[in-house]
Amino acid sequence: MASAASASWIVWALLSATFAAMTAIFAKIGVEGIDSDLATFFRTIVIIVVLGALLGVTGKFQPIGDIGPRSWLFLGLSGLATGLSWLCYFRALKIGDAARVAPIDKLSVVFVAIIGVTVLGEHLSLRGWLGIVLIGGGAVLVATA
Repeated sequence: MASAASASWIVWALLSATFAAMTAIFAKIGVEGIDSDLATFFRTIVIIVVLGALLGVTGKFQPIGDIGPRSWLFLGLSGLATGLSWLCYFRALKIGDAARVAPIDKLSVVFVAIIGVTVLGEHLSLRGWLGIVLIGGGAVLVATA
């Protein structure tokens, strides 16, 4: 049986997947009649406003000096990768079907598993690798159907 802590991450991950699905549908509708890069820019402004308000309300802002250089570097790289991902995702949604674009986007799960094992030293069981293969194969099947 799962502990409360392990159940907690599962709930958050399922919520993330739900919101990611909504993102694809809303973005596909929203990108009609607008440049995909401009749509990404608008989406980013909304995210900044919402997160800024959340941090303000919850008191989670912290002094910039408390953030170490390693965190700045990797959060900056993560932000750059996120921005590039969003630009590519919105461009793909602009010209492709959401039901085919989203599964290919989710190949990121496969890439994360490979990089997690090779770079971060994480471990996956044989069952975990089977899941990764199925995710990859499923994404390709849906996108090429």
